Amino acid sequence: MPKSAFVAIAGRPSAGKSTLVNALCGGKVSIVSPVPQTTRNAVRGIVNRPEGQLVLLDTPGYHISEKRLNKKLSDVAIGAFQDADLVLYLVDASRRPGPEEEALADVLKGASTRLVTAINKIDRGESDTKAARSFIAERFPTAPILEISALEKRGLNELLGELFSRATEGPAWYPDEYYTDQEPVFRIAEIVREKIMNLTRDELPHAIYVAYRDSNRTEGGSLVADYDLVVERESQKGILIGKGGSMIRRIREEAERDLADIFDYTVVLKLQVRVDPEWRRDEKRLRDLIF
Repeated sequence: MPKSAFVAIAGRPSAGKSTLVNALCGGKVSIVSPVPQTTRNAVRGIVNRPEGQLVLLDTPGYHISEKRLNKKLSDVAIGAFQDADLVLYLVDASRRPGPEEEALADVLKGASTRLVTAINKIDRGESDTKAARSFIAERFPTAPILEISALEKRGLNELLGELFSRATEGPAWYPDEYYTDQEPVFRIAEIVREKIMNLTRDELPHAIYVAYRDSNRTEGGSLVADYDLVVERESQKGILIGKGGSMIRRIREEAERDLADIFDYTVVLKLQVRVDPEWRRDEKRLRDLIF
């Protein structure tokens, strides 16, 4: 009988979790940027192989912070670790373990019997796989340790083999053609947010969210999708719009280009910027935004 399992991916911010999920699933599941905690939800990616099906949960990077948004993101990650059948702990070999890595390892102790570990970024010259391996072995002596490069797709077959070996017999949760279960409205918003973070990361790291307003189909089959880009200050609004509308136009064009590779219909974006100084302190807003 085929195997199936839900696998939560744990790691510090920028450990390469989203890059790994995209590589394993063979499609754009999670957005990627150099900004820590780019992922804001437990995003599902689906791997179908002859052995069965794995549902990968790409979680926000575990981050020590007292800010409400950061704490909410860490809570999302911890919830995924607790509920998943297996936990894949991703350690970034290019950075020395520090207090944040120690704190995450402590959180994962309760999942030690369900844990698989992988040392990522072995392709980088500054990576210290020996130090990463020692850190993992001291804290999780019975957990398997694999070495991978999510970016160069090295060691991924071995990693999937290890995960499937620990999965239990069970039916697939999704059809074979699925590589994610995200709704189009959410996927579009995430692609737009990725472009914003990559193009304005020095000015607007976490000061923005993308809010869906409306969408409709044209007679030609295109989807016209209307979104608000919400910032906290008027000065940020100017940055996002750019001189003569140059920045928001570039965000729209780059997002539409990526969306053309994801959907089998044309997505036409309508983007407008508005200011809400309280959005990161609004508990109801955060509940709607982070799930």
